[in-house]
Order: sequence, then structure tokens, then C-alpha cells
Amino acid sequence: MNEQIRRRPDGCRRPLSEAYDTALLDLDGVVYAGGRAIAHAVESLTRARDGGMHLAYVTNNAARTPQAVADQLSGFGLPTGPADVITSAQAVARLISEQVPAGARVLAVGGEGLWVALRERGLEPVRSADDDPAAVVQGFDPTLDWERLAEAAYAVQRGVPWFASNTDLTIPKERGIAPGNGALVEVVRTAAGGSPQVAGKPQPPMHRETVLRTGAQRPLVIGDRLDTDIEGACNGGVDSLLVLTGVTTPAELLAAPPRHRPAYVAEDLRGLLAPQPEVTADDGGFRCGGWRAEAAGDALAVTGEGAPLDGLRALCAAAWTAAGDSSCGAEAGKALERVGR
Repeated sequence: MNEQIRRRPDGCRRPLSEAYDTALLDLDGVVYAGGRAIAHAVESLTRARDGGMHLAYVTNNAARTPQAVADQLSGFGLPTGPADVITSAQAVARLISEQVPAGARVLAVGGEGLWVALRERGLEPVRSADDDPAAVVQGFDPTLDWERLAEAAYAVQRGVPWFASNTDLTIPKERGIAPGNGALVEVVRTAAGGSPQVAGKPQPPMHRETVLRTGAQRPLVIGDRLDTDIEGACNGGVDSLLVLTGVTTPAELLAAPPRHRPAYVAEDLRGLLAPQPEVTADDGGFRCGGWRAEAAGDALAVTGEGAPLDGLRALCAAAWTAAGDSSCGAEAGKALERVGR
């Protein structure tokens, strides 16, 4: 991504799987939702991999080990090894190891993935604020109870350095949107005050961990969240593809501030296998496919016909150009209905 403010989605004449050497894939909301693979994900990723693209799975979910994630992906029909999985637990463990003595105790409030990552860095995870920890770290764990959150609060109140694997407020599950690690971090903040050092997306430690472990030369970040995946790509200076299979809605995409604007937009991971159509300026408006969009007063307007996603791309250009370096506040409901979004 260049340093200029993105005014429209990019075009790409080649399939994205050929234009980039490594796909840095978010998991929840992109490859799967809970225990189910998202439609078209397995087939699309298999074709991308068979065409020579390296697949790396980058998740803010610190609960599970890379081996457990790899086993799940392999079970979906995507042969994956633990080295292909990068977690926010690994990123935060490296961040902690750079600030505390080797072998230090760390109060770990999270799942197995966090404990394994800490031990990988030569740190000793403990469960109590009375174990004299050099740091306290929170990572997502769906079995977390009040007592473990209280231990984190006690340690933070005593001035122990506080870290968090990530601060995603929500996580998509089969039955809907559930509280994420960020919601649990807020519980500790309410009791103890202060703010943790955060390693996961969109923060730079996660991007650094990913590059170190994959060796990517021309990576493409693929995600469903503007405030983690896309912002993380922006912070890392790399291009991104937003897929509309997770939490981000078309209306939220149109309102995105510069740091949340992806290079490309697709319905799902099939977009990885296709060229991206160009969005062109047209006498105060923007065209993509058979659609033309413009900002008309306090609203966005669109005319034409064709693929709904092309209409959304044209509307992105109109909205982002009108907004400049802020969030677009133009009313977009009727325009989105017009393009079938």
C-alpha cells in the first residue's frame, strides 16, 4: 500500500493468487465460522495453493495451538502444518520475551495456545498473581472464569506489566457474534485501570511475527474485519483483500476511514482466483463494470446494472473520495439496495 490516501479499490489484471506470493489469511469469518468451513473457502484455497501461492493462516485467536488449528484445517481438506499457522499468542510471547528476563514467570490468563507460545519463548506461565510474575498476559479462552480474570486484575493493580494477545471485541461463531478477547480485556481494565501492550492485529508485532515466520516477499492480507485485518495490512504497508463472509457489512465498508480501506473487495475467497476490475473516474463519478456511482449532496447515488460487487466497488470510490481522510457520512442505504447489497 502506498502512502497516499486510498480513494478507490485497486484493479488487478491477473488473478490475485498469481500477483502475490503469499496469502496471509485470517481464519474466523474468512476460512471458517466456528467449526464450519465457509462456502467456497476450501476449493478456492486449494486452487490457489496448487497454482503456487503459499498459504499462511494468521489468527488473533490465541486459544488454540498452531497444531490444533492445522489439524482443523486439514480436516476441512486443506493439508496444513503447524508452521503454516501464526497466532497472536506467538506474537505476544515474543513481545513479552523482549521485555522480561529469560525464564521469567508470566501470569497467563488464556488457553493452551497462549501457554505453549510462552514456553516456546522460554517463559514460565503461572496462574496466580501471588506467583511473583514479571508480566501478565491475556489471550482468548472460551472457558475463562471470574477467578482467572480477577488474578489478572490483582496483578495489574500491583503494577505488573500487562499484555494482551489481541483486543477484538467480538468473534464470529456458528450461532452468531460472541464476545472476544477485547471484551475480557475490558473487564480487567474496569477493575484495575490502565491499558495493556497489544500484539495482535492490527498492531505491528503481529505483522512482524508473520513476516518472520513466513518469509513472505509480496504478501496479500485477506480478512473480514476492517479494524484488525485491513488496518493491520495498512500498518504493515501491504495490500489487502476484504471478503464479505464475516463481520463487515457493505455499509461499514463505504464509511471506512483511510486506515480501514482495503485494496480489493470480494464476496468470498473465490475473489483470490480472479482479476480485480478497474474502477475508473467518470466526470465527477466512478465506474466499475456496468455501474456508475457518485456522491450527490448528502447521499450516494448509483445507476446502471451488472454484478452487485462491481456496484459496491464503484460506490466505495465515490464514498472514499468524498470523505478524503475521514469517514464517509453520506447516506448509502438506497444506493446499496439499488446494487443488491
